[in-house]
Amino acid sequence: MDYVKDWKTWRSTLKDAMARAHMFGISDVVIRDTTEIIGDFLAEKACPDTPEEALMKELWDAAEPDERKVLARLMLKICQ
Repeated sequence: MDYVKDWKTWRSTLKDAMARAHMFGISDVVIRDTTEIIGDFLAEKACPDTPEEALMKELWDAAEPDERKVLARLMLKICQ
């Protein structure tokens, strides 16, 4: 997936990755859990370049673990 381009490209690459994961039989729960891990990494290591990325980082940083699961589900729903 491409995390260094614009928001639209990121959503598109996430959607493609989800479709490929489903083709290999990976469950929505595993996809969501993986999205959480990626969210943790991005919030810690990546510098937001767009207002959307900055907002997601702020939300992620302020969220409790259960709230991060909800954010991950929302990100996946946006991309579907």
